[in-house]
Amino acid sequence: MCGHELIYSMYRGDWRRRVEWKQIRLSGSRWKVTAAIVGIGAFLVQPATLYATHEADHRFTVEGFVCGEDGKPSANVEVLVKDTRISYGQTVTTGEDGYYRAAFHLHNDNLGDPLLVEAKGEQQNLKIQFDPKDLESERKIQVNFGSGCAHDRSAPPSWLLVGLGVVAGIVGLFVGIKVIKSRRKKMARLEKGQGKRKK
Repeated sequence: MCGHELIYSMYRGDWRRRVEWKQIRLSGSRWKVTAAIVGIGAFLVQPATLYATHEADHRFTVEGFVCGEDGKPSANVEVLVKDTRISYGQTVTTGEDGYYRAAFHLHNDNLGDPLLVEAKGEQQNLKIQFDPKDLESERKIQVNFGSGCAHDRSAPPSWLLVGLGVVAGIVGLFVGIKVIKSRRKKMARLEKGQGKRKK
């Protein structure tokens, strides 16, 4: 092999290495995009909480959990929520996790109104409280019955975090295996090419 052919073959080998590296980087990028889409999709699948269609300064939300004596959530329990001054109320039902939510269309003049919340024959009498000057923040109160099942609903559920961890682990393992295989092939080609040059 003359010098011109050697330089050309080295250039061709360098070009191939660049193409292989680009393919590895692209395949890694594809997996990152796929993992991101799966993660975002999983968060969007969470059941959305329904809100009243009013502006925040006209909406007042009563929410909470109904727990049994054993601390477990009480599902399908009717909860009565009522502003007794204006005799307006509604009955809502708890979900599987014992959570309920009732949204009212109230105004600033409802500040201090007596609020009755009743579940499983137990009543709680409260007053509607909020800052009338704050027109942006959600006006709400949490009223729980029993204890042991109340939790922060804004945090993603534990099954979702575990699922995302498993998916991320599988994707990472798959990408790692592909990169290792690709590097082994690359090393084998380099060794094969060096063996031919020695001959």
